[in-house]
Amino acid sequence: MTSPVEPLSPASPSQQHSSSRPKSGSVLRKLGPGLITGAADDDPSGIATYSQAGAQFGFNMLWTMLLTYPLMSAIQLVSARIGRVTGCGLGVNMGAIWPKPLVTGLMLLLFVANTINIGANLAAMGASVELATSVPSLPITIFFAVLSLTLQMFIPYQRYANILKWLTLVLLAYVAVLFTVKIDWLAALKGFVWPSFPLNGDSFTMIVAILGTTISPYLFFWQSSQEVEEIDRKDEAEPLKDAPRQAPKELSRMRLDTFAGMAVSNLVAIAILMCAAATLHASGKTEIGSAADVAEALKPIAGNFAFVLFSIGIVGTGLLSIPVLAGSAAYAFGESQDWKCGLEHKPWEAVGFYSVIAAATIFGLGLEFAPIDPIKALFWSAVINGFVAVPIMIAMMVVVGSRKRMKDFVAPTSMLVFGWAATAVMGVAAIAMLVF
Repeated sequence: MTSPVEPLSPASPSQQHSSSRPKSGSVLRKLGPGLITGAADDDPSGIATYSQAGAQFGFNMLWTMLLTYPLMSAIQLVSARIGRVTGCGLGVNMGAIWPKPLVTGLMLLLFVANTINIGANLAAMGASVELATSVPSLPITIFFAVLSLTLQMFIPYQRYANILKWLTLVLLAYVAVLFTVKIDWLAALKGFVWPSFPLNGDSFTMIVAILGTTISPYLFFWQSSQEVEEIDRKDEAEPLKDAPRQAPKELSRMRLDTFAGMAVSNLVAIAILMCAAATLHASGKTEIGSAADVAEALKPIAGNFAFVLFSIGIVGTGLLSIPVLAGSAAYAFGESQDWKCGLEHKPWEAVGFYSVIAAATIFGLGLEFAPIDPIKALFWSAVINGFVAVPIMIAMMVVVGSRKRMKDFVAPTSMLVFGWAATAVMGVAAIAMLVF
């Protein structure tokens, strides 16, 4: 429903003339939480999952990319809208309409899922560096854990995220591979619109993993909380329910930001999946068991430097996503307990919040000693996310449809339809995996 907006006073001729001129960089300035969320979505878990999908099923999982874009965009818009309208994160809003024990249970599920994801990311970063340099993975993994935790505690995330985003550009190498290898474009098109794969446990597990790594619960909490921090950082910004005059500009910004961020995420995912299909699957390698197998997909363009290029991509996306994983768990749990939360605070100003970040990172590091290959761990962390996302998405959709919480900014019908559709798709895929 559209909120009432007070009429603006007429602009002076000079103001009208000024507003008619395009402002340089005005579009780029609108990109923020959504773009960073999209970049973090293509984390090591995503790289491993999309690569396994391409290696195992060829082009036949490309259809999931057409399905996930509108659904992931809708659910991320829901999370952003809740944060910007209410001025509170998802944890606070869920706690306002659901019993606290239930909300705490959901937050613990998120913490466990994120901790597993952090551990898998750290292990993959260590394994990829070992692949490129022959340095043992364990000390490298410990180094990355300490580095990430230090950066989270003492440097505002926005500052170093802007640097790390440049490292993630190496993922565009997967796009370049598509122009250097022979692609069966007809088979690729068929994979988008008329795929062929067996309806069994393996295929449904893959679908759940793709959905879980693309529509990840930690991204919901992250984007919502980042919208709240945007309000806190800007003196003139207020929650939209208290300042409806700001709604047209802010809702427009969120749409552009989210659609752009999710588009970047999906385009890279499509490139990784197609790259693996055209190289690994085409050569008969249908099972990815190590970081070296994933890196093999880059050999057509990077040759002997494939392992180095792959390592840079894994480290860049890992350093970008681990703070999002740990931070989203801290936001979720801290908000539900009424703690002071925010990466803009110093550690001694938000002790509980940073304690959750430290615990998630340290427990994640402990998974380095588990007897499972990092690439397998990344894949199964995506599957776990696919299950954990469902109850959290249900809670989000209840919040965004609540007039008590959202006032005049209850989600429009189109957002409710796509949001509930995303929730239903995730739920059906999870059930199908268990049944088959």
